[in-house]
Amino acid sequence: MTGAKYLEYVLNPMELLRTKKVLHVNPTITPERTHIQETSITVNEYNYEKAETFVMKNVEDCFSFIKSPSNTWINVDGLRKADVEKLCLHFGIHALVMEDILSVGQRPKMDEVNGLVFCLLNMLYFNEKTSSVETEQVSIILGQNFVISFQEDASRDLFNALRDKLKLFGSKVRMSGADFLFYNLIDLIVDNYYIVMEKLGDRIEILEEEIVRSPDNRSLSKINMLRKEMIVLKRNVSPVRELVNGILRSESDLIEDRTEKYFKDVYDHIVQASDLAENYRDMMINLQDLYLSNVNLRLNEVMKVMAVVTCLLAPATVIGGIFGMNFESIPLLHNQWGFFISVGLMLLIPIWMIYVFRKRGWF
Repeated sequence: MTGAKYLEYVLNPMELLRTKKVLHVNPTITPERTHIQETSITVNEYNYEKAETFVMKNVEDCFSFIKSPSNTWINVDGLRKADVEKLCLHFGIHALVMEDILSVGQRPKMDEVNGLVFCLLNMLYFNEKTSSVETEQVSIILGQNFVISFQEDASRDLFNALRDKLKLFGSKVRMSGADFLFYNLIDLIVDNYYIVMEKLGDRIEILEEEIVRSPDNRSLSKINMLRKEMIVLKRNVSPVRELVNGILRSESDLIEDRTEKYFKDVYDHIVQASDLAENYRDMMINLQDLYLSNVNLRLNEVMKVMAVVTCLLAPATVIGGIFGMNFESIPLLHNQWGFFISVGLMLLIPIWMIYVFRKRGWF
């Protein structure tokens, strides 16, 4: 197999594109978002007595909820610059926060600007077909009696369980303020990290069994692919620890004291998730070492077999070389049994060598 064919066999072009997507991130370059034709805007207005859901066609229809005495959750699926700017300007959201919402590939962060609490983090999904970790940027803004969330993709969502809780009379989220809704949104995103890591853990276990059983050229390619996914996981999980810690250290009046203990629980979860991601990263390094050790072991086995065969053929080579010399006086040269004696020695000596090698445990 030539070098070019070997690289074509081991390296998938899609993996090279994945490497570029994972590693080539430059926050100083203004990204260009794909133009969205339509956005989906849902508004949940609730208190302990009732909960209503509204589907809005225009972003202007959400403006009236800023004066609502009830708690309001405005969720925008699909980011369109004009809509985001209108909504942010009406609710007093700073221009820098607006820029972060419209950005691409931002590091998870938390800020307090203009009396509002802003969080940006990523939802993680595991693509079963490509065995890759996919991300969706989510921006969440907490204000007085309202929460605004911005999502990139309307086709996938982790908040359906929260919507169901809002419909239940007497549920904790219905009885609490907007800060508790803010906590629930972050908690659902963090809890989903464990689901993604379980999927990656299953892939690591399968790959480990494959490497131990029968490693091949594709095994190293799979290791590199999983290591890239661990980079994506680590990059998105670790900063959330600082994000939640920033909320806990915040002195904002929007977060009540009774809600802080829930954020402490989220902090514990994200610390565990970060440690687990680090453990997976160490496992990938160990898998690569295991693969190299198995490859070297197989090579040593081959070399040992070749060495034994060479040793067994050495007596026959020596005997054949002696009797092939051009001398007139060679023992058994004119003996009628000379040929059979030399062939017998060529067979008996290797058999004796095999016995000695086996007795000493050399193979």
